[in-house]
Amino acid sequence: MMHSITRSKKQEESSRAARILRGAAAAVFWLLVWELAARCVGREILLVSPSAVAQRLWQLMGETSFYATLMTSIGRIMAGFLLALICGALLAVLCRASSLARALFVPLLGIVKATPVASFIILALVWIPSGRVPVFISFLIVVPVVWANVSAGLERVDVRLLEMAHMYGFSPMKKLRAVYLPSVLPHFVAAASAGLGLAWKSGVAAEVLARPRLSVGSALYNAKIYIETADLFAWTAVVVVLSMLLEKLLLGGLRALVARLRLRMEVK
Repeated sequence: MMHSITRSKKQEESSRAARILRGAAAAVFWLLVWELAARCVGREILLVSPSAVAQRLWQLMGETSFYATLMTSIGRIMAGFLLALICGALLAVLCRASSLARALFVPLLGIVKATPVASFIILALVWIPSGRVPVFISFLIVVPVVWANVSAGLERVDVRLLEMAHMYGFSPMKKLRAVYLPSVLPHFVAAASAGLGLAWKSGVAAEVLARPRLSVGSALYNAKIYIETADLFAWTAVVVVLSMLLEKLLLGGLRALVARLRLRMEVK
């Protein structure tokens, strides 16, 4: 038994190492393609080389304003994202409980999903201060995703489990822990994973148009205006890396929370 577990762990470690090597090889390949393309173009104003971008990024990392800009953008976008998680989940529960609420909100959510992000950003600039536009846009874009996923989880709740909970006289809290959460949590995690990427992209787009003080979007806009191609690529790389890191941190935290909740439910 122990030998089988040890061999399984070794296979898992070997598979993980192989995935890391494949990912590194793919990254090196595309960096070489980028370098070759930059040399073929021969004009850094059109396509800057990876080494120039890395050098500029290193310079930016030595500036205090760089970190202030990152933290401010992250704060704005994550505020909208977290608010959307809460409101989207509550809205799904409300629509599940009330047919009137469903009739009122479903068409509205459909309109939000179908309308271009740029339209909402421009409208938001008329209604609210520029510093709050990224928060509002991140919230608005993520809410329908959370609502749809949580609604799907609620619809998949096993009716037989609900009948059994009713028969044994489960309290509302116990019914929530034992019946609803196991069904809804995987959908909520999927919504958070998809929603974070959307929040980050839409939030940065809102910053580009709203240009609030100390924001990644403003830095991208300034790089474009002053034709600083190295800055444009460097800030774009920052956006990509931050999006990936935040997603991994969020998913890791949510999965740990789900595992803990499941363990508590099994113990009880």
